[in-house]
Amino acid sequence: MAKRVLIVTNRADLHADLVAEKVAAGGGHPFRLNLDEFPEHFATTLEFARGKWEGGLAHIPTGDILPISAIGAVWMRKKADFSFLSAGLTPQEKAYAEAEMEEILFGLLYGLDCFWMSHPIAVRGSIWKGEQLLRAARMGFSVPSSIVTNRRGDVEAFRRSVGDDIVFKSLSSPTLAAEQVEPEHRIGISLPTTRITEDHEEMLDAVAELPCFFQQYIAKRYELRVTVIGDQVFAAKIHSQDDPRTATDYRDFSAEILYEAEDLPPEIARRCLDFVRSYGLTYGALDLIVTPDGEYVFLENNPVGQFLFVEQLVPELDMTGALAARLVRGAAGL
Repeated sequence: MAKRVLIVTNRADLHADLVAEKVAAGGGHPFRLNLDEFPEHFATTLEFARGKWEGGLAHIPTGDILPISAIGAVWMRKKADFSFLSAGLTPQEKAYAEAEMEEILFGLLYGLDCFWMSHPIAVRGSIWKGEQLLRAARMGFSVPSSIVTNRRGDVEAFRRSVGDDIVFKSLSSPTLAAEQVEPEHRIGISLPTTRITEDHEEMLDAVAELPCFFQQYIAKRYELRVTVIGDQVFAAKIHSQDDPRTATDYRDFSAEILYEAEDLPPEIARRCLDFVRSYGLTYGALDLIVTPDGEYVFLENNPVGQFLFVEQLVPELDMTGALAARLVRGAAGL
């Protein structure tokens, strides 16, 4: 039986659209599990017998069937709310149904002995920014001085100690968790990395409410988005200092700054690869700064970070092709 590539995502995932096409073009057999159609549009029968789970999933609209035994690789791409046949579930019924689906789905997936891009346990263990900084420093990266505190006086003391130039960063959600509440309850949808100036003096009192993360501002020559896919390292140079809108946080895509492919020094490329592998991951998207003095500074790694926006700006970085090829090889046991 030819092994298949299971892609777990949602209907609106363009990354998955393109990778699935390339998996098929490369001789693989993708099966897409859109969580926002599951279990509504899937028939599910699983049986534990003879020491293992048997059975599988069937996509009802297309008739595509995925036996458990045929899963050779899994790409855990995107989360989504489950979808059920009945639209009128009470809040308690829906909460129970969602909890049951998590138990069923992930109880099955976590037990698969196959290639992962990347395993959820590895992803979960790699997301904590504070631990990332510690690990990066231990692995030889330069890391900015940082502080977490809910005392304004300590923020000010830290600011003086690093030359009065610091930034505020959200550790958990650059969208202020907007996606977790209904639209009518959203008070903001974005909180970019912010350089603290005199305009923010009154806001610093707000740290008393919640410990906040501040970091030394690092002068930049340019920034790097380094994407690790299997054994391959793709680096994009981001000319973030060419526009004031991206000088502190390059993720303002209204600014048309230059992105181009970059050849990393072998030592830096190896360090990025080793960092991602140290968590048991097969994918990672690292953000680095290159200072005016040519020093490489680690900021963070996103174990499920976006890559398509980089590829669209730097087409020679064929990351969709590399990811698809790695999934096909993984499904074949290579």
